[in-house]
Amino acid sequence: MASGETSSQYEEQCPQLSTTVASPVLDEDIPGLSGPRVEASPQPPSTSPQRKRDLSSDSEDDLAELLDPEPEPVWSVEMLCGLKMKLKRRCVPTVRPEHHKVFTKLLEDPAVKKFLAWDKTLQVSDKYLLSMVIAYFSRAGLFSWQYRPVHFFLALYLASDMEEDNQAPKQDMFYFLYGKSYAQRPLFHRLRFQLIRSMHWRIWVSREECEEIQAYNPDLWVWSRDRTKLT
Repeated sequence: MASGETSSQYEEQCPQLSTTVASPVLDEDIPGLSGPRVEASPQPPSTSPQRKRDLSSDSEDDLAELLDPEPEPVWSVEMLCGLKMKLKRRCVPTVRPEHHKVFTKLLEDPAVKKFLAWDKTLQVSDKYLLSMVIAYFSRAGLFSWQYRPVHFFLALYLASDMEEDNQAPKQDMFYFLYGKSYAQRPLFHRLRFQLIRSMHWRIWVSREECEEIQAYNPDLWVWSRDRTKLT
């Protein structure tokens, strides 16, 4: 086969998850949420090896397809007995420090803070669901400086889809994002589908991975949001 034909098989255009999203329309009735949000100016991507992104497109229909292969399995010795040994497959952490950093930064966003304060029963924001937000950030393929508050709500909504039987409480996220308007909800669901596509449908997160994410910064205040300890 000619080299041109071979290379063409790998030059497939991959749509991206849009990083240009409609700013949340906050209900004027919610104090502290109607003021303008100051967005940090984008920083250039780090030189650490990451998947390259085509940032020339700002369309909301862009999807992110991950082209990186799955991490190679790592094996560690679990037991030695004479000349025999037992190997145990060990998971390689895929969450990078910058994903923890951007998550912590988004916790200070007014809409996010208001939402977390509202969910006193932790129906949609307990520590495991919040851990899944970081896991999804690591799988979506965006640079850390591209994440916005809407990505936090997209990931948390998807985590609730995966783990919760009661689907009603997550609908209240829209109130903190868009106020009483229903106009932006179809766009939100389109972006949610794009997020799923960008992760190659890898939306299940194990409890072990959630606990590893929490252990990275165990003193972060949201990890005290334990639903089992509510009285």
